[in-house]
Amino acid sequence: MTEALKLNPQKDARVLLLSLRNIKFHVARCYLYELEDAICELDSAELLTPNFQPNLFKVTNKLANHAAKAIGHSKLMNPLFNQVQLQQDYDLFFFLCQSPQDILCINSIKGWRERCHKAVVWLDEIWAKDLQSWKAQLSLLKDFDRIFMNFSNSISGVAEIVQRPCEYIPFGVDAIKFCPYPLERERSVDLYSVGRRSQVTHQALLEIAENTSFFYIYETLRDLYAIDYKYHRSLYRNILKKSRYFIANRAKFDDTNATGGQQEVGARFFEGAAAGTVMLGVPPESKSFHQHFDWEGAAIEIPYDVPHIAEILAELDAHPQRLQKIRTDNVVNSLLRHDWVYRWETILATVGLDSTPAMAARKANLQNLAQTILARANASNCDASEIRLFSDSLEPILKESWNSP
Repeated sequence: MTEALKLNPQKDARVLLLSLRNIKFHVARCYLYELEDAICELDSAELLTPNFQPNLFKVTNKLANHAAKAIGHSKLMNPLFNQVQLQQDYDLFFFLCQSPQDILCINSIKGWRERCHKAVVWLDEIWAKDLQSWKAQLSLLKDFDRIFMNFSNSISGVAEIVQRPCEYIPFGVDAIKFCPYPLERERSVDLYSVGRRSQVTHQALLEIAENTSFFYIYETLRDLYAIDYKYHRSLYRNILKKSRYFIANRAKFDDTNATGGQQEVGARFFEGAAAGTVMLGVPPESKSFHQHFDWEGAAIEIPYDVPHIAEILAELDAHPQRLQKIRTDNVVNSLLRHDWVYRWETILATVGLDSTPAMAARKANLQNLAQTILARANASNCDASEIRLFSDSLEPILKESWNSP
């Protein structure tokens, strides 16, 4: 068996970062690895990367999690078998944990709490209805100073179990790589849809694509695994930067069994906005969404099932100035508010660590790029009368969509 954990030594690193990039390859995890890369660029970080046979890990991790649930605690459950001994002290231990089933990997680091002055975990996806079933795994988080969570409606439940400070943190994006400027790219993709979708809307879009020059890109595979997460992110963002419209819905919008009716903001809203698309879909009815996407047109709400999507798109296309303003606003707000540097800055501040010169340089770059885009847009070239005309003409079409059986 190969060595279970691989440490990439970096002298005088102040951050120890546990990453599952060598054993978890699903496309849904690729944006997490993008954040880890951003941290390594912005800070002095050392990557601890489990190096385990992926198919074997699926078995050992499943067995370890079942055992933890059965006995009610998880301190001794290590799906990686081996432990790594840290050779130096760190100011911060950071674990970006997509699922509660990942938590047990912490047990593969011997004495990590003694070696790390502060510890933070970013818990990505956990639904409130499932908290009790993950209680044994969540108990390991009691050793952390702070738990950040993407799902705002699960925070109170996790805090009750862990008895540690828990707070909401929104998704983010590499806003510079996703930014469609300064290159002037033709938006040759008419509509881009990834992941879950409405079959009604999808069928209507297929008919448009078959009978017109409309270019529609959508998923055709199941069980998506990336050969290389960097390749996947590069392809994804380049398609987005060339797309006019992008379907974005709240997280797992079509699976109430998984969500229990809980509404949360998915990563696609941040990615679609950063790339300057016009987003269509059903956003969550949540304070977090309205707080972080508070500009007009950030997401144009349409029903899940829209058999006459062609009419909606035609009405939108009739107002090119308004669409350009939406794209500009999406990109500029992403640069100024949703880049990964702002998330890392928030995390460091909560544990009393200073920002780095690289972070300051990144923020200056983001601000300069945003100012350049605004100057080129010349205040968006869209006055209030154009906005009212756009809203008034679109309203009856959307009303008909919502009322359709």
